[in-house]
Amino acid sequence: MHNLVGDVSSAARILPDLDGQALFIRNGKGPYLHDDQGRRYIDTALGFGAVLLGHANDTVNGQVAAALADSASPSWAHVREHAAATALAAHTGALSKVIFTNSGSEAVHLACRAARAFTGRGRIAKMAAGFDGWFDDVSFGNVGSAEAAFVDGQRPATGRTTLLRFNDFNDVERLFAEDHDIAAVILEPMLANAGCLMPAPGYLQHVQDVARRHGALVIADEVLMGFRLHAGLASQLAGLDPDIASVGKAIGNGVPVSAIVGKPEVLAAFEQGKVLRGGTFSGNPLACAAVMSTLAQLDQRDYTGLIARGQQLRQAVEAIFEAQGIVVSTSGYGNVFSLWPSRQAPTTYEQAVAVGSAAFSQALHLALREAGVLVMPSQYGRLYLSFEHDDGVLEAMKVAFERAAVKLAPQFASR
Repeated sequence: MHNLVGDVSSAARILPDLDGQALFIRNGKGPYLHDDQGRRYIDTALGFGAVLLGHANDTVNGQVAAALADSASPSWAHVREHAAATALAAHTGALSKVIFTNSGSEAVHLACRAARAFTGRGRIAKMAAGFDGWFDDVSFGNVGSAEAAFVDGQRPATGRTTLLRFNDFNDVERLFAEDHDIAAVILEPMLANAGCLMPAPGYLQHVQDVARRHGALVIADEVLMGFRLHAGLASQLAGLDPDIASVGKAIGNGVPVSAIVGKPEVLAAFEQGKVLRGGTFSGNPLACAAVMSTLAQLDQRDYTGLIARGQQLRQAVEAIFEAQGIVVSTSGYGNVFSLWPSRQAPTTYEQAVAVGSAAFSQALHLALREAGVLVMPSQYGRLYLSFEHDDGVLEAMKVAFERAAVKLAPQFASR
């Protein structure tokens, strides 16, 4: 009998068996993971985007181990917490105030609480099919749900959450005409968990402008994209001016940590004790050590080179499949992108539902796993690259994709 519900604590870890065998990871290093049978894989899930410096980075691990030796839970204010907040705020511009949390879901939850407190309004607007955490309020309208598809044509809403159609300029105007109780709109730099759907030119700026005009705040959910395109926020890189941002994943290179960063006036109520925040492990020494060590290294990394390598990989993968008569396209950025069995990558959730194929994505996962590369099996999955995915690793990935394309051709070739 297994005691662990469904074999995993997070549903995202569920993988199909390969030749009757389940996958259990023993350890990872750099771009690789090793399973309990001793097999090595090139990893593209990378902690679902958390591992940007590569698995088990020696410097991060060393600093975290030192923090652990000093006490994992000293209860009171400790020497690393201010330093970590200062390091993070140095990368987030006008969002100069920091509160640490433990998971991306917690960070988004706290950002929503801050927005409600600051505006006195009750409802948060999020993108349909966007994933902003698994807590009740913002899990409404997640990818795959009936609400995300606007099935009856009406705008799905609860007392605390309402949905926007991603990349629909007019829908933003309609939302604020219909609803005067919106505290904030949650924006993602791209709709990552719906398969890296890219925003149309000017769309995110339009959402921000309309929200501001109606007195609502802008929350940038950067748990996934923060620090992935540069050592800072993707929204600010794109010229946006959010009031609050949630960050996590890459800021700790896989060590559990997240935070909100915000404009001082927006987060002032927390300092005044008017709004609740807590968490025994929030801002713990291990998390703070990971943040400081990770950010110091990210400041020295060549993002331009990494993204360029990834763009080349995307082009190579498309060509590899085309050579086998399989039509594919990719969407996203060089170091985080999705693969679609269609001539054009979707730009709306409606298109994503139409062109996505669970059968194709699962078959690709199994074929690549057999060839030594781990990818997410969902049709909305993403491939991540770390700074350890160098030219040699990418060449090995291309070989694996060639093997996978040959294997998939009898089922998925269009000619």
